[in-house]
Order: sequence, then C-alpha cells, then structure tokens
Amino acid sequence: MTDTPPNILIVEDEHALADVLRDYLLAADMTAELMHDGTGAADRAVSGGFDLLVLDLMLPGVDGLTICKAIRAQSDLPIIMTTARVEEIDRLLGLELGADDYLCKPYSPRELVARIKAVLRRRPVATDPGKARRDRLVLYKDKWRASLDGQQLDLTRREFSLLLTLATRPGQVFSRERLLDLAFPDDADIFDRTIDSHIRNIRRKLSAVAAFDPIRSVYGVGYAYDPPDE
Repeated sequence: MTDTPPNILIVEDEHALADVLRDYLLAADMTAELMHDGTGAADRAVSGGFDLLVLDLMLPGVDGLTICKAIRAQSDLPIIMTTARVEEIDRLLGLELGADDYLCKPYSPRELVARIKAVLRRRPVATDPGKARRDRLVLYKDKWRASLDGQQLDLTRREFSLLLTLATRPGQVFSRERLLDLAFPDDADIFDRTIDSHIRNIRRKLSAVAAFDPIRSVYGVGYAYDPPDE
C-alpha cells in the first residue's frame, strides 16, 4: 500500500450496517464512501478513484451481480461481495463474475476489514508492460517465460497460460470450465480434467525450484492463486 489511505466504496442498502462499516474502516486508517442503491454504482466504482468495492448482492435499483459484471467489463477494481443468502455462494463462485472475495451475512465488521486488507495486499505490483510481478513469481507475458526466486521455470505454453490466468486475479476461485475459457480460448484439444494434470505439473516445477505452492485447490469448484505474504 502507498502512503495514501485506501479508499473504499461500500454499496449496501442497510443504512445502519453501512454506517458501522464506514466507522470501522476509518478506525483502520482507510477512507470510505457509501451508496445505498445499485443505480449508478458501477459507474461510480469505476470513475471514483477507489481501491476496493464492498458490494451487497441484493440491492434496490440494480442488483450486485449486474453491477459486478458491468465493472469487470471495464475495470479490475477489487470487489468483495456480501450476501445474506447462503445458497447464493455457490452461484457466485459458479458464475465467476470476477469478485475477489465474498462474505456471508451476518459478518463481523472486523472480519470485513481483515478481508479488505488481505485483498489489497495481494494486488499486483506494477512493473514494466511485459512483466507481471506476483511476489516471488515473475511472469513475462511477451516472452512466455516465468521465473521463481530468480530461477527460470521450464513451463510449457499451456502451463504458462494457466498460471498467468490464475496469478492475474490472486485469491479468485476459478472453475475448470472457466480456466478453459480464459487460458485456452482457441484450444479445442484440451478438456476440463486436463486442467488437473497441468496444475500438478506446475506445482512440481515450482517445488523443484523452491518450497512454493501458491495454487489452492477448492474442492468441488476449482483452483485459486494465493501468493504468500512476504
């Protein structure tokens, strides 16, 4: 994080809850803006100079899923979604809308603050246009090369594409089907269960260089990339 306090947009129709969340964020040395209606939330989130969005699923005006889709079409702003409907969690994961995390209501404001800090910590550090830095792992997109702790990794193009897709959105859980769409959009010869084989190969090659396994398996869903805190 920089010296500028993180600026958080909270879109939550429960006024009392939103006020409490703002107080907790201010106490955590962050700034916050509140919206209680989904109408205009996507435009405000993209244009308002925010570092993260806390987005309720059920909102008057425009619902959270629609807002999340609209934002992801034009921005990689970190999004934490909240919902009181536990049965919606599988749907949130399955749709792969691009949210970075989610919380079920009721939740502790302290937990939300902790989640916000975690999401902000794992955002990528900007380097040069051809290099995507993810903690100890560096991916050279223009050269199809990767290195870990300064040592080059012998990844195939498919392995590189898969790792890059995961590392681009740290913490986000991707289904196998979604990984196929994102990492191999033009490859008709690869299937969802092939993803598991590529993940095993990536893990083997990472562990051959260092004790480093940032890929998290989510049973029944898919995979996520969780770089360790340095």
